[in-house]
Amino acid sequence: MLSRNLVRMSRLARLQPSTAGIIGGASCSAPRSFSATRPRPSRDSQEEIRRRLLQNARPLVPHSVASRLTRAGSGRNSRRLVVCSMIAAVAFYVWNSETVPVTGRRRFNFIPDDWIIRTNRNAAQQVIRQLEATGHPILPEYDPRTILVKRVMQRLIPVSGLPHLDWEVFVMVDGGANAYVLPGGKVFVTTGILEVCRNEHALAAVLGHEIAHDTASHVAERMSAGWIANLTLGSLFFLAGALPGLALFGIWTSVGGFYLRDILYEFPMSRKQEQEADYIGLMMMAEACYDPRHAVKFWQRMVVMQQSAGTEVPEMLSTHPSNDSRVARIESWMPEAMRKLEESDCRGTKAYANEFRRALRRPIVIYNY
Repeated sequence: MLSRNLVRMSRLARLQPSTAGIIGGASCSAPRSFSATRPRPSRDSQEEIRRRLLQNARPLVPHSVASRLTRAGSGRNSRRLVVCSMIAAVAFYVWNSETVPVTGRRRFNFIPDDWIIRTNRNAAQQVIRQLEATGHPILPEYDPRTILVKRVMQRLIPVSGLPHLDWEVFVMVDGGANAYVLPGGKVFVTTGILEVCRNEHALAAVLGHEIAHDTASHVAERMSAGWIANLTLGSLFFLAGALPGLALFGIWTSVGGFYLRDILYEFPMSRKQEQEADYIGLMMMAEACYDPRHAVKFWQRMVVMQQSAGTEVPEMLSTHPSNDSRVARIESWMPEAMRKLEESDCRGTKAYANEFRRALRRPIVIYNY
């Protein structure tokens, strides 16, 4: 036993230096070398790195392209081109201006009615699909309400100035009081407005007004005005240079410049068109042997409905005249409308709308109110 203990002690004595060396090495180990630690760059070195990255960075737009965009519109040739284009646009505007026979106002219109009809030939079917998708189906032709609208249209079409169109009538199930005519003679009437009309005479006033928009080519006028306004505005921005012009356009959009244009130009033009349609429609229904006095009664009912619903918008901010203004104007035109009714042969041979469309080709005024 003693010999075994001596052997163990000798073995421990041999192992002791190595163990101490390991422990000592762990406790007295040398610090990590400089190369083994991550250096913290100074502020100057960080700025230098950023500067080098910026120098080596590739621009999103090449310098040559950016310089061209910056100089675009500011060079002498570019300005000459823009000025010449604007002069040509003014000449084009004057050449395509015409006098509206009803009001005597000058308007710009270069789009022919045939083009409007061709570009909107599928509009009626699109509207029908949208109505059916939103739960407003079209009544069948045998429905008494559809028959009523068609009967009134049969008397208005001969005096519309547009008897050659392919007229179609669609009565939609909708409680709202609305009616409109798409280019090409596609008439849409809601069941709600039939309840407000109450009789054929008032319905003739509504339909005569909507037909008058087509008679006076108001859709073509709005499209022509929109195109020339956008072209003029774009040219003015381009005169400042491409990039500054884009900046100005962004500012114009952000501050509501398009709304300002609507208030100062689009809305007054639209209200004037509504007045013209009121007058033409009133004369139209009188020549079709409908009593124009029912037009006043209809708009008086519309005044009551609007006041009860609390949805009246200030006329300045609306595309339509106020109903009160409409009633006052229609009453002022009533003596002439009654004369038209008395003189009419009820066959459309003396149609006011035909005279109106002929007068569009000549700078004359039929009636200036």
